[in-house]
Amino acid sequence: MEHPGRLSPLSRIIFPLFIAVFATIPVLVSGQARAAALSAEEWEITADKVTRFEDPLSIIAEGNVVLEKIRKTTRIKKKKTSTSGWNEILEESEKIPAAAGAEETVTESRTMTTIMADWIAYDMDLATVKARGNLRIKIGPDELTADEGKIDLQRETGTFKNAVIIRQYKQMHLEGRVIEKIGDLTYHIEDGWLITCKLKDNETPPWSFNSVDTKITDGGYAFLKHATFRIKNVPVLYTPLMILPAKRSRQTGFLLPELSLSDRDGFGVNLPFFVNLSPSADLTFYPAYHANRGFMPGVEFRYMLNERDKGNFMATYLNDDLSDPSEVEYYADGKYTHTNRDRYWIRGKADQEFGTGWISRLDIDIVSDRDYLTEFSSGITGFTTGNKRFLRIFGRSLQNSKEDQRLNSFNILKSWQGISLQGGLLAVNDVRAEKRFLVPDPGSTDPDHPGYSENPSPLWKMPSLSFTGLMPIADTGMDFSWNADYVNYWRDDGIGGHRLDIHPRVSTSIPVGPYLEATAGGGIRATSYLVREYGAASWDGNDTENRLLFDFNTELGTTLMRDFSVNIAEGTGITHTLRPFIAYDFIPDVDQDDLPSFDSVDRIGERNAITYGVNNFFRLTGINKNKFRERDYLTLKIQQSYDLRSEKSDEPFLPINFRLWYSPLTNLRFVYKTDLDVYDDGFISHSVEADYRNSRGDFLSLDYRNDDAGNLQSIKAKARVQLLPTVSAGYSIERSLEHDKTIEEYISLIYQPSCWSAELSSHYTPGNRNVMLIFRLANIGDPLNIHLPGF
Repeated sequence: MEHPGRLSPLSRIIFPLFIAVFATIPVLVSGQARAAALSAEEWEITADKVTRFEDPLSIIAEGNVVLEKIRKTTRIKKKKTSTSGWNEILEESEKIPAAAGAEETVTESRTMTTIMADWIAYDMDLATVKARGNLRIKIGPDELTADEGKIDLQRETGTFKNAVIIRQYKQMHLEGRVIEKIGDLTYHIEDGWLITCKLKDNETPPWSFNSVDTKITDGGYAFLKHATFRIKNVPVLYTPLMILPAKRSRQTGFLLPELSLSDRDGFGVNLPFFVNLSPSADLTFYPAYHANRGFMPGVEFRYMLNERDKGNFMATYLNDDLSDPSEVEYYADGKYTHTNRDRYWIRGKADQEFGTGWISRLDIDIVSDRDYLTEFSSGITGFTTGNKRFLRIFGRSLQNSKEDQRLNSFNILKSWQGISLQGGLLAVNDVRAEKRFLVPDPGSTDPDHPGYSENPSPLWKMPSLSFTGLMPIADTGMDFSWNADYVNYWRDDGIGGHRLDIHPRVSTSIPVGPYLEATAGGGIRATSYLVREYGAASWDGNDTENRLLFDFNTELGTTLMRDFSVNIAEGTGITHTLRPFIAYDFIPDVDQDDLPSFDSVDRIGERNAITYGVNNFFRLTGINKNKFRERDYLTLKIQQSYDLRSEKSDEPFLPINFRLWYSPLTNLRFVYKTDLDVYDDGFISHSVEADYRNSRGDFLSLDYRNDDAGNLQSIKAKARVQLLPTVSAGYSIERSLEHDKTIEEYISLIYQPSCWSAELSSHYTPGNRNVMLIFRLANIGDPLNIHLPGF
């Protein structure tokens, strides 16, 4: 029976519908404090017109209908403490407790689901709703729109026609002729499509996945049957089954595969499988296969307890079918030197802080042979990707891929005010092609035939300790500093041993006048050795050796400053700081031939020289957008040393060092270094570094080095240019000029419109060139890589 007069006002009204009342949440008890909560859920409806029917019990709502599921929570808690009248008058903070057992009731409301439409019919017995006309539903992070639909309020399911779903996670956009909500944030779609990026109204998707049947699961994936990949609604790829990541949380499952095709390795595929171990740890398996090389499995473990405590470890293995003497062409083209078939690479880093200020750093880098890292530099398990990941997460990268002595270290550090204590272990993974090399024998006395001894293996530090500090000496104006190091050098074959090096120093400033600055310092260095023989090595000297030397230095200089106005109207100027100086350094000539030679500490050369120079600093200052701003503009340092040792009397002047740092624009920087021999050789070294970038994304860098002493001449250049709003190009090259040889070259062209990108690149290394085409779709995950054969 209809009652239009009771519930049909002309203006909007609210009609509450209580659906269910849930049990009381367990009471929390703590001493005498008690708190209880009562939760209830109800549906509230507002509309221009609401009509109620008695048989069957139902409601018809018309015009701007809004149906909301409201969750109300009632909590009982203690009243807040109060202050007495005297406290308030005297502005005292003393609190007077409320009466024992005093409580207050707090009710909180939260909207769980919102349904909006032009017309709604609500069946109160079946708890179902039929809706049509601008139907719109907000369910948690999702939003659904449709022409019409039928909804089960108790199960929170429904069927909708010509519907669209927008998921906040990954901005997923789904459309379908029929969309069924079959569970909590779980959907089934008939004759629909999806895209994982934001679209404008009535915009044709730049790409989409269409399918006859689709199922979307919360915390899972999008499963598509008879799917086609379309570009501007034009089908370009068909597959009977496709799985796309549509999850809102990390979940175990397969990731997007990596496909490759190479004239050297053949067809390859890598199908990563992700395992979610916990909210702070995961495991990824990389089962890769290369047709010409064999099965190449890999595994990666990651954890992150917080920003300071984290780790990332990875290992790959290959039983290489190409590592065979019969593969003559393979070895000739790549100029490889390895002969092992069992090839692997284990790498990882970890940061951990514990105790009160103790910091630890772990770095692991173990490879089977010197060719592995250059051969497998690309791909999701390659050197380039891994190196970038370590640098981004830990702030430190791996060694250069061409280094054939890979360092593995564990260090722990504790710092106080002006004092630090560091301990560490260092192990070396030696993958040199020829591990045995000859070094001069320090025990030889014949200058014409010095003799040679083998030094076959690198030195390990097992362990090393360093204790350093700096502190003032009472009120004397003097500073006391020290550096104490202990190292146990171990090697598989050769001379090692223990070394203790202690170097205390005292330094002070010297008052010489109001316009001059003078400092002086001196120290004593005591070094003790306990020599050990490892393997077949033989040491001709004493098992224990000692060295004692001292050092002294002093410096005199002055600092001059002047401001120059560049534009008085704009308030811009340059501050020039000029600092000429002269310094003297002295280290006596101490016989060190009887000492073992582990590193630079064991051979400290004689020093008796005067160094003079001038440093120039230019700083740009000014008012920009009503704010005072300043930045370094130019730095120029020039210095030369005069050697006072008698054996240098013919050519006592050492090369002049020039160092220039120039930044004419905020994003443009030049660094130039050169050394000038004042006698016959002229300029003996040059180094140029330059880089530029802007807000468009353009980037240019250049690194040129020329060292006559080391017979080194090389150039590295990188560039990226935004040709059009959606098109950019990149180029990089590393070339050895002394050998007239290109070490590596990379060219790329990138097309990046909204929601997707395509990159065509060419990569060259000696003996190999390949072309790669990479497609990336917004929010889909790792790109699908297609490597084309080289040419």
